[in-house]
Order: sequence, then structure tokens, then C-alpha cells
Amino acid sequence: MEQMNFHKQKLYSLIVAVVAFISLILPWITISYGFGSGSVNGFRSWGILSLLGVAGIAVACFMGDKTKPFDDNSKKIAMASFGAVALGALVFFLRLNSYGVGFGGVSAGFGLWICLLAGLVGIAWLAGLIKLENKKPPSAP
Repeated sequence: MEQMNFHKQKLYSLIVAVVAFISLILPWITISYGFGSGSVNGFRSWGILSLLGVAGIAVACFMGDKTKPFDDNSKKIAMASFGAVALGALVFFLRLNSYGVGFGGVSAGFGLWICLLAGLVGIAWLAGLIKLENKKPPSAP
């Protein structure tokens, strides 16, 4: 199988997209009631927008040459997709909050917070607000 070499920018974007996808599987709503508890994942309502954002990130990362950083158009697609991930989680939370989070044992699950954080981190990463230094191996004397 051919080894796929990704540019650092695309590889980290894919990693954050995978984290956002995993957060969709985790609980977005936690319900506690007298005789037990339950949870609901993010594959419903506004969580679908976050899922579409994850798909958009994957498309942007696999478009064009994978060994080069994002070009202008694919960077815009990736940033808009990260925005969709964050927006889906934020609107889901706001709608949940309008129903009275904490009332009747309903609260936001940790998957919702991870998804929101993944979207915001992705936007900050592509906007250049988060920078990772290039670590080069020490050269032999």
C-alpha cells in the first residue's frame, strides 16, 4: 500500500476532524431521572451540521496535493467546515439551554463540549493563531 504523506497543516486538520467525529458518538445530552439515567449522542438535530463539517474537512484535506499546505480555496473550505462543526455544537447547546439545562436532570454531555472545542481549535489552527514549532532532529557532528 502506498504511504500517504500529508503536509503538517492537513494532517493536524484531519486529526482535529477525527476528534470532532468521535465527539459526535459521545453523549451530547445526559438525562438523569429518579430510577436511572441515559444519554443522547450528536447524530441528531444540529449535530448533523457538525457531521457535515467533519466531511467538509476531510474533502478539503484530500483535495489537491496532500504534501503541500492548503491552497486558498481549500483553506477557505476547511475553515468554513470547522466553523460548521463549532456552529452545530453551539446551536445544539443553545437550543438545549432554552429547554432549561439542569432542570429535570437534563444537562449538556461532554461530547458536545469536545465538539465545540474541536471546531474552535481548528479555526484557530488554520487562522494561524495556534502555531506548532518544527522540531528537527539534531544533526550528527
